[in-house]
This record gives sequence, C-alpha cells and structure tokens, in this order.
Amino acid sequence: MLGLLPGTKEDTACCRDFLRDLKARGLVDPIAVITDGAPGLMRAAEEVLARSIRQRCLAHKMRNLQSKVPEQRWRELLPAARGAYQAPSVALARLAAEELVNRWQQELPAAVRCFEDDFEACIAHLRLPIAHRRVTRTTNLLERLFGEERRRTKVIPHAFGERKVMKLMYASLIRASQTWRGVTVTEFERKQLDALRDELNAQFEQGHATAPRNTAQTRTYLQQRWDLTIKTAGIKAD
Repeated sequence: MLGLLPGTKEDTACCRDFLRDLKARGLVDPIAVITDGAPGLMRAAEEVLARSIRQRCLAHKMRNLQSKVPEQRWRELLPAARGAYQAPSVALARLAAEELVNRWQQELPAAVRCFEDDFEACIAHLRLPIAHRRVTRTTNLLERLFGEERRRTKVIPHAFGERKVMKLMYASLIRASQTWRGVTVTEFERKQLDALRDELNAQFEQGHATAPRNTAQTRTYLQQRWDLTIKTAGIKAD
C-alpha cells in the first residue's frame, strides 16, 4: 500500500491531488494503473501518470455490458466479449471486437456502444506479461475491502467519523496488502516489462516533443499578424 487519503468526492480534482501526493513522495509512474469507469479518476490518472498505460476494470465493464443485454442474449454475447477482452494479443483483441460489433450492432446498439467505449483501456493488460494479466485487469482487490468497510459502518453508522473510518480502512488495507505480493516476476518477464517501460517513455517523449514546435509556429503566426497590423495602421515598430 502506497497511500490513503480522504476525499470529498470522486472528481478529477480530488483524484489528481491524491496521485500528485504519491508522486511528491517519490512514486515513479507505474507501468500500468487500473481504474474503474469514474471519469474523474480516469482523467486524473491520464494527466498525472502520463507515462503509464491505463487499464479499465473488466469486472465493472462486464457488469455494465450485461445491464444492456437481454438475459436470453447474454449467454451468446458473453463469450464474444470475453474473447475480445482476454485475447492473446492486442491485435487479436481488436479483430474479435470488430466481429462482435458487426454481429450485434443492429440488434443491440446500446450494448455495442458500451462495449466500444474505452475499449483500448479494456485491453491494455494484454501488453503486460501473460502471467500478470489476470491480476491487473480488475480492481476487485480494493472492491472487496470497500465491502468490508460498508458492512461495518452500516451496523453502527453513528459511531464512525472520518478519522475512525480512515483507521478502519488503513488496518484493513495493511492486512490485505500482505497478499498482494504473490505475483512473481521472472527474468524474462522483467525484460518484457523493461521493454514496455522504454516504449511508454518513448511515446511520452514523442508526444511532448511536438509541443515546442507547435508553440514556435503559433508565435511565428502571431508575430506575422502583429507585423501586418502595424504596417496596416502605418505605425513604425521599434
């Protein structure tokens, strides 16, 4: 566990402040960050952890998708959705997604829109080593802890304030975090992660390298407009 802070709501500002606090205390952008579908959290993760890939929680996504599909059709669509989300590679995932869209677009347009929404984030875990994908495609580790917190506060709701709830969550997280270290990393997987890290850094640098050129072009354009304005007005510039 790296951090625990209270927040008033799940908006971008609160999530951004939390992630910035982690970075201020020394956190380097992780290779992957897993979020649910909260827009504020997704936006904050992409802004603050710009060198990371963002994985959308597939447990949440599948529940959202199921809510838009009639029960009698869910048995047919479920294998196709899983086949796309858990394909062997990103390329195969995109092919499977295309087949699903072509098959269900006319009959279940709302479900297809839900499936396509944030799809690249849903398959981001496919860029990780195979043995790591199962534990990085959902946020279920935390969801179970939130359930425990709600179970306790529901019984005696008036006995809890922010400080006591924080202590309860801290104790639960510290204990549960001992089980989060069960993922082993082989030497081959380490090389895979290093290669992915280099790729993410290169993408980040490339994305930010274009900014100065665009800025320079904008300044040149503005200077040309200013010179033209001066000449038109008949004013001699210093």
